[in-house]
Amino acid sequence: MIGNLEYFKVFYYTARLGSVTGAAGVLSLSQPAVSQSLKALERNLGVSLFQREARGVRLTAEGQLLYSYVEKGYEQIERGVEKVTAMLNLELGEVHIGASDMTLRFYLLPFLEKFHERFPGIKVIVANAPTPETLRLLRAGKIDFGVVSTPFEQGTDIQGDPVREIEDIFVAGRRFISYKNKMLDLQELEDLPMIFLEGNTSTRSYMNTYLSGNGIVLQPEFELSTSDMIVQFALRNLGIGCVVRDFAQEALEAGLLFELRFNKMIPKREFCVVTGRRTPLSAAAGKLLQIMREDEKNDS
Repeated sequence: MIGNLEYFKVFYYTARLGSVTGAAGVLSLSQPAVSQSLKALERNLGVSLFQREARGVRLTAEGQLLYSYVEKGYEQIERGVEKVTAMLNLELGEVHIGASDMTLRFYLLPFLEKFHERFPGIKVIVANAPTPETLRLLRAGKIDFGVVSTPFEQGTDIQGDPVREIEDIFVAGRRFISYKNKMLDLQELEDLPMIFLEGNTSTRSYMNTYLSGNGIVLQPEFELSTSDMIVQFALRNLGIGCVVRDFAQEALEAGLLFELRFNKMIPKREFCVVTGRRTPLSAAAGKLLQIMREDEKNDS
């Protein structure tokens, strides 16, 4: 019954402009082509939609009823096209990102600031979560991309691109000053009160694997949800804190904490930008990644 939707487009412009000639101009059609489309629509519906007048056309009662519905639908379509165009022009849209406190603070935040300055109409939504949860959100299609720390399993559906090196260290306050500038064996950690992150993070997973690979199993006195709190506990001499260096850097430089030295180096890790191999990026997410990659090239 609806027939060719192009007929309704012709009907919409003819009714809106009150003129076959006007509709032909807007649609880049000949006047006969517009007239033929209108006749075909009237034939399909079994009613007359227009009354021809000297200066154009006027809707019949049936035509007015039909136009009241077609107008809403067609203008909604036009608004939809405008919104899509705005998204492509980066005037509108959203970017969904997954990042932990660490990757957000020590890598992603400056890029978000730069992106917001250039494209204030784009809404940035950050799912603040540890690496395993960020990967789950990416696989579920709930974020455009994530910034995570190694180790993690990429799999065939996820691509990880390294963007920055990070280093895990052990820090302590004045209570443990006898260990300062002393070369330690990792085994000695088993006799010290330890402060670690909770078990659902890549940092904790990495240190557990590394230490157990060296025959060391620790039972931390404290397991905390954030690295910032580990630094605070270490400052209060509650134990030896295991953190990524960035979190403790300020306290180390101020001499409030010191770094423990070991006769075996702890391998460094990386921040990685992770994307879905089969998931297309929105224009906004693609632009943010482009800004991040351009910055990497400038630094290299």
